[in-house]
Amino acid sequence: MLSLTFMSFSLLLLPLAPSNKRWYTTTFSLMLISMLSLLKLYPLNSSMSLSSSIFSIDFLSSPLITLTFWISSLMLLASFPILINSVAPNMFLFMLSSLNFILLMTFSMNNFLLFYICFEASLIPTLFMILGWGAQPERLQASFYFILYTVMASLPLLLSLMFIFKSNNTLFMLSPHWQPATSNNLLFMWWLMSITAFMVKMPLYSTHLWLPKAHVEAPVAGSMILAGLLLKLGSYGLIRIAILFPHINMKLLPLMAAISMWGAIVTSMICIRQTDIKALIAYSSVGHMGLVVAASMTNTTWGWEGALIMMLAHGLCSSALFAMANMTYETTHTRSLFLTKGLLSFFPAMTMMWFIMLAANMAAPPTLNLAGEIIMLTSILSASSSMMFLIALTSFLAGAYSLFLYTSTQHGAFPNFMGPLSLFSTRNFSVISLHAIPLIFFILKSDIIMNWLS
Repeated sequence: MLSLTFMSFSLLLLPLAPSNKRWYTTTFSLMLISMLSLLKLYPLNSSMSLSSSIFSIDFLSSPLITLTFWISSLMLLASFPILINSVAPNMFLFMLSSLNFILLMTFSMNNFLLFYICFEASLIPTLFMILGWGAQPERLQASFYFILYTVMASLPLLLSLMFIFKSNNTLFMLSPHWQPATSNNLLFMWWLMSITAFMVKMPLYSTHLWLPKAHVEAPVAGSMILAGLLLKLGSYGLIRIAILFPHINMKLLPLMAAISMWGAIVTSMICIRQTDIKALIAYSSVGHMGLVVAASMTNTTWGWEGALIMMLAHGLCSSALFAMANMTYETTHTRSLFLTKGLLSFFPAMTMMWFIMLAANMAAPPTLNLAGEIIMLTSILSASSSMMFLIALTSFLAGAYSLFLYTSTQHGAFPNFMGPLSLFSTRNFSVISLHAIPLIFFILKSDIIMNWLS
C-alpha cells in the first residue's frame, strides 16, 4: 500500500518535470501502477490486504483502486488531442494525477471522516476538468449543477457522521459494534440523511439532473472519469455504511428500490428518444446504477457482491462508450444521431468495437455485466418478488436503447456533406481494446470479486 501511495503521489511531480515525454510517462506509469496493484492488493490467503490505523484495503476497495489507475491511463490515451493542440497539457496531467491520488485515499481510508474529506475533495479536480477543457459555454451551468447537487447532499452526511461519533466514540469503519446515532423514532430520517450524499453521487433517479449536463459538457476525459470512477464513490460509500447498519437499511429498502427501479425504466425510455450520443450514454448510466442502488439496499451478500461486479463492469463499459462517442465526434464533428449514419461502410472494424461494447452494455454474455446483473437481480427478487415486472422491463429497455444506438450510428446511408474521415487509428483501437479485454476476460476470475464477504 505504501508503494502504491508513493507512486501515485510521485505522479503529481511528473507534469513539473522538464521533459517533452511527460504525457507518455504518466500514461505508462498509471498502467504500471495498475498492474502493480494486482500483485500487491490481492493476497491468496487473506481477505484483508492491509489494515492499519489509517488505511484498510479489502476485496471491496482493491478492484476499485485497480480500476482507478487503469481507467485513468486509458483516459490519457483518449485525450491525446489535448497534447497535440497544446491545450494546457501539463495542468491537465496535474489535475488527473491529483484526482488519482484523492481516489486512492478515498478507497483506502478506514475512518469515515477521512473518507468524507477525500470524497468531497474529488470534486475539485473534476470541476477544473469540466471548466478548463469543456468545449461549450454551457459547461459553466453543468459545473454549477455538479457542485450544487453533490455539496448540498453531502452536508447532511457530515452532520450524520458527527452524530455517529457522539453515540459510538469512534468513526473506525471496521469497529465490530455500532450503535445508531438516534432513537427509534428518528431512525428513518437519520438514515435517509446519511445515505443521501451517496444516492446523489450514484446518482439515484430524481437526483440525477447534474449527470447528463456534466457528461455532455465535459471533455472525453471528464466523461470517462465521471462514468468510470466518480459514480462508484456513491456505491462504495453506500455499501460501506450499509454493512454497519443492515437492520436500519431494511427500513428504506421499499422506498429506494421502488424509486431506483422505476427510475431505471424512465431513464431507459428517455434513452430511446435521445438524439445526442453522449446524453444517451449518460442516461443509460442512471439506469444501470439504479440496479446497483436496489441491490445494495437488499442487505444480502449477493446484493453487495453483485453491486461490486456491476460497478466494475459499468466503469469499463461506460468509459469505453464515452471514448468511442468522442472518437466519432472527432471524426464527424457532430454528436447527433440524425447526422451520424452509415459508419459501417467506412469503418467496419470500429463498428465491431461498437457492437462489442453495446452488447456488454445490455449485459450479453460473456461479459462481466452479465454476471453482475444476474447476481443483482437474484438479490432484488429475494427481497421482493413484486419487482419481477420492473426487472424484466428494465432489461428489455436496456437492450432496446443499446440496439437503437448501434443501428442509428452504424447503419443507413452515409451523409453527403461529410468530408474525409479519420476514425481508423491505432490509438482508438488500443483504447477500446484495453477496455474490452478486462471486461470479457475478468469473468474467468470473478471469484476475486464475488468472495470478498466470505
